[in-house]
Amino acid sequence: MKNWDAIVIGAGIIGLSLALELNQHGLRVLVVEKGELGREASWAAGGMLVDCPGETQPGLRELAAASARMYPEFVRELEDESRMKIDLRSVGTLVFTRDEIALAQNSYALPAALEELEPAVPVANVRSGCRVLYLKERCVDPRDVTAAAAGAARLRGVDFSVGEGVVAVEVTNGKACGVRTCKTELRAGMVVNCAGAWAGQIGPHAFPTRPVKGQMLCVVMPEKELVRHVVRTIGWEQDVYLIPRSDGRMLIGATSEEAGFDKRTVPGTIERLRQAAIELVPKLAEARTLEAWAGLRPGTPDKLPILGATPTAGYFVATGHYRDGILLAPATARVMGRVMTGQKSEFDLSCFSATRFAA
Repeated sequence: MKNWDAIVIGAGIIGLSLALELNQHGLRVLVVEKGELGREASWAAGGMLVDCPGETQPGLRELAAASARMYPEFVRELEDESRMKIDLRSVGTLVFTRDEIALAQNSYALPAALEELEPAVPVANVRSGCRVLYLKERCVDPRDVTAAAAGAARLRGVDFSVGEGVVAVEVTNGKACGVRTCKTELRAGMVVNCAGAWAGQIGPHAFPTRPVKGQMLCVVMPEKELVRHVVRTIGWEQDVYLIPRSDGRMLIGATSEEAGFDKRTVPGTIERLRQAAIELVPKLAEARTLEAWAGLRPGTPDKLPILGATPTAGYFVATGHYRDGILLAPATARVMGRVMTGQKSEFDLSCFSATRFAA
């Protein structure tokens, strides 16, 4: 029976990024995925690399800001290794809000008049009392990132087992020694659970992850550069975000629903998102809808990820990233790579501990 140094459960962007990091540390890595590579939360995500203290949980701000800084190099390396192109945009974000969110210095001032930044957003349509903020954020196409990460991993020699879900982590003499699927057993010196919303279903530890459903749609803009910035609302009756892609598509999202593992879209919900987008950008009434879908974000009770070692020696966890899995992928891979190879993390991971829910 073949043995690996590490088994990564889950082939979303967190699992794929960590597999690459562990490979970089010289480990022989196997990624086990129950479905298709990168086809769950990562595939369904919008790709906003939110770097705003007012919208990020306090305990997550340092890690999120570090990961946002890492992104251009992260993308460059994936492109170089996979020979695939990733749509990373650095135009920035416009936030329409009535809420008094925590603002940082002058990075939130508009660099020009709204009508110059986004002519398709009529100033007269901006709601009374609404503030418009500018954030120096990036956005990325998550499907590009996951495809490139999978491609880079294969070229590096990372092994994959696809189509078999992990039932449990195997433990011998108190130490993880591999995983058991519905068909076979796979052996490794250590295991890391990156199974997203499904992480809590894998024994021996029932991590309190749950699926949080998000519905969204993708349209073709009637003009390729109709909207250049990411545009999002906070505190509106129907909050919405608009994420333009470089090829003329636009993603419109997203809901946040407690609906279990139901990934069906609801036509009325999709239409409400579309109408909210048209309210901001009236010319989107002419946009052609390409597709609509729902994804399952991995939520936790305190909305923070679960990162680090578990009470079982040799068994680690990196899950529960909720809305921030795409953003946090490079930083999560770095810190978990260090933790799993016995090095000291550059970040304090105590608030992400797997044991914090024990009580």
